[in-house]
Amino acid sequence: MKVILLTNVKGLGKKDEMVEASDGYARNYLIPKKLAIIADNKAQNELKGKESARQFKIDEEKKAARETASRLEGTVVKIRAASGADGRLYGAITAKDIAEALEKNFGIAVDKRKIELADNIKNYGTYSVSVKIYTDIVGKFTVVVHE
Repeated sequence: MKVILLTNVKGLGKKDEMVEASDGYARNYLIPKKLAIIADNKAQNELKGKESARQFKIDEEKKAARETASRLEGTVVKIRAASGADGRLYGAITAKDIAEALEKNFGIAVDKRKIELADNIKNYGTYSVSVKIYTDIVGKFTVVVHE
């Protein structure tokens, strides 16, 4: 019997998948416990609608991520920082500082956890920074730390 799973079922499949289950397993366990519904035409059409809506959402997110990555290309973020006599900064420039500077100066909102820094910036200079915007989309830009 073909059923559409409403939740993840170990050993059978994931939510919103149409799978083949034995008649007894489906009638006596999956359907009464609201883990699955019978895959009739109406349920199959709803599943197709959900899948197309999910794919549309993913496509929109990828499109927005590509736009953000293209806006980041060639961007130079300038951050002022105070330092001691030896040229080392009093504090470090963190991913949070970089994300705030991007938002304030360029209007590009980036999650600080997605900014990839090898280590916090502790000296003046120019640094190349990358942001993992989406699964396979990475934006690169330059950060300049000055007095």
